Amino acid sequence: MPRALITGITGQDGMYLAEFLTAKGYEVFGLVRGQQNPKAPAVRRAVPPIRLVDGDLRDLPSLIAALEVAQPDEVYNLAAISFVGMSWNQAELTSEITGMGVLRILEAVRIHTQNDMSKVRFYQASSSEMFGKVHEVPQTETTTFHPRSPYGVAKTFGHYITVNYRESYGAHACSGILFNHESPRRGQEFVTRKVTRGAARIALGLQSELVLGNLDSRRDWGFAGDYVEAMWLMLQQDEPDDYVIATGETHSIRDLLGIAFNRVGIADWERHVRQDPNLFRPAEVDLLIGDATRARERLGWKPRGDFRSLIETMVDADLADSSREASASTRRTSDDGRHQRPDYDAGLRPHDAVPGPRHVDDD
Repeated sequence: MPRALITGITGQDGMYLAEFLTAKGYEVFGLVRGQQNPKAPAVRRAVPPIRLVDGDLRDLPSLIAALEVAQPDEVYNLAAISFVGMSWNQAELTSEITGMGVLRILEAVRIHTQNDMSKVRFYQASSSEMFGKVHEVPQTETTTFHPRSPYGVAKTFGHYITVNYRESYGAHACSGILFNHESPRRGQEFVTRKVTRGAARIALGLQSELVLGNLDSRRDWGFAGDYVEAMWLMLQQDEPDDYVIATGETHSIRDLLGIAFNRVGIADWERHVRQDPNLFRPAEVDLLIGDATRARERLGWKPRGDFRSLIETMVDADLADSSREASASTRRTSDDGRHQRPDYDAGLRPHDAVPGPRHVDDD
């Protein structure tokens, strides 16, 4: 039975990858910072066979200890401070985890294997944010990096230190330069989930408006479940390399809003969306679109779904969650005896608007 260790197990990619590898017959270990991690129960529910091990990307000895427990054939480093907006406010923490954390896990693998790094195959989650102010369209594995955020800078360091260990120690180390990938498991702070959840809550009368920043940014969005398969395929190749993983299509935030609000029966989304200049990035990334030719030709990988279906699936999931929230709220007010059951067709009293993110994000 092959064994895999996944850092960032509590994120959407970590859970999809754990499910994928378990279905492939792997024994899967997930790295968590503290066994009382509040997200750990969700991971155990999603992937019951998983074994969680304690470790911290800021602490090299803990990573070596985790490797000794897991004894992995493959390591997938997905952990990062991946909320781009926060990276300006917490640049040092972002650099420590998203950048230096890659160095520490690679060094832990080197120590664990006693310098024979070919024994453990390693995947690094690189990011399209490394391209930043793009030098060519579409972006490929050879496109020059020009990151425009502390997050993008940290990811660029992680990418290059992975290349360095491959060239210095013979590591079977691959970087997946993943463009934006989403799912119903996406965190609520990310713009896609902010929009799909906002549309659902506005349709149910739970929210009055959606507050966002730049609506003209364009991104290449795919489904996270497809992208974790590409991670695995990279590590099955005889020779390690780096791969762009993308759909090759680009859409704006306005496109995203149109699809999401149409799904809940609202044709005029502009009435419900307010732009706040304070939510713009200090340095904007206007256009990202990837060319995944290398992945298609060498790995046989291609995305299965389309953008519209992805967003509609996310909206449907948020409608179901928000409907349960509305029903629970109704029961509470009814039990109170102070309020009558609200008429959802007429709309609930709107909650305060939930601020939107500063950015479009990816893992």
